[in-house]
Amino acid sequence: MKNIAIIGSTGSIGTQTLEIVRENKDLNVVAISAGSNVELLEKQAREFQPDIVGIWDEDKAKQLRVALSDVNIRVVSGMEGLLEIATYHQSEVLVTAIVGMIGIRPTIEAIKAGKDIALANKETLVTAGHIIMPLAKEKGVKILPVDSEHSAIFQCIHGETNMGVDNKISRLLITASGGPFRGRKREELLDVTVEDALKHPNWAMGRKITIDSATLVNKGLEVIEARWLFDIQPENIEVVVQPQSIIHSMVEFEDGSVKAQLGTPDMKLPIQYALYYPERRFLPGDRLDFTKMSGIIIDTPDRETFLGLDFAYKAIAIGGSMPTVFNAANEKAVALFLDKRIKFLQIYDIIDSCMNAHDVIENPNLQEILDTEQWVYNFIDGMNI
Repeated sequence: MKNIAIIGSTGSIGTQTLEIVRENKDLNVVAISAGSNVELLEKQAREFQPDIVGIWDEDKAKQLRVALSDVNIRVVSGMEGLLEIATYHQSEVLVTAIVGMIGIRPTIEAIKAGKDIALANKETLVTAGHIIMPLAKEKGVKILPVDSEHSAIFQCIHGETNMGVDNKISRLLITASGGPFRGRKREELLDVTVEDALKHPNWAMGRKITIDSATLVNKGLEVIEARWLFDIQPENIEVVVQPQSIIHSMVEFEDGSVKAQLGTPDMKLPIQYALYYPERRFLPGDRLDFTKMSGIIIDTPDRETFLGLDFAYKAIAIGGSMPTVFNAANEKAVALFLDKRIKFLQIYDIIDSCMNAHDVIENPNLQEILDTEQWVYNFIDGMNI
């Protein structure tokens, strides 16, 4: 029996993690948390009977305590509640399915407590990779990627950079679907709607990450994350467009050989692989049928139209607190777009303005990272959008 905790259990990754738990009786959920969806969280608590349930808002926590008064489940709230769930002594693995920089502190504390991390919260490494990876190494903790692209790379290098060998990686090739606006030019994006941007052609994801896919910011965040996960310099990380989302990413080794991980666009595969690594378990679902494929298209991203990728390379090249600025500015801009307060292309304008105005902090500590996030939010508020 493997005991797991999940922060972000009501989101896309969290709910799919719980689907895997339903199919595997040797997984036991001991702690879960959510941001605001108290109704779904109550249903999850009743079904999986964790020891602890957390929700961010204390008023909703009070509501949940009343709703769960007939069962023996403790309800916690706020950051203190998140930290308690992340470090809960009964858990072995923490699934970080929460969205945003709010996931940094719980991840750090979980690592300190010796928990392996099934990492779906990319903001953690984007903004604090220089803290997280050395800490995980010091504590002997595994960082197991849940993003499909990083899981693909992780699977490709298994047996190549461990198990007594260290075969040199030449390049990482991270694939992108191109999102809902692939092939369009800037003038065609002037008046696209939120509803248009949320129509991803292949993946069923949360709203924020779906917008990030449309802007290519998501690929930029993945480049930064891959730099820390796999200790590869950004100039050796390339993004290619593979519209069918069949190739999830590739690794080129120094002898010219390229390994790719292929599969259907189903997030349960990388989630389950992270939970059971290095074991592979049966996973229900569709399988690739190569006899029905007309071809696998590979293209280059349009970086003149979709600026998110270049912003990311600039952020990681500058380093220090700049990746935090890139990430936080995007978070705020996407929230404004989803609220229909700005247009799609203004997401890029906001990110660019923040990055240009920021005075970089070299090698920031956790508090400086969080202070930088707040600086970004204050700066954007001052733009009077």
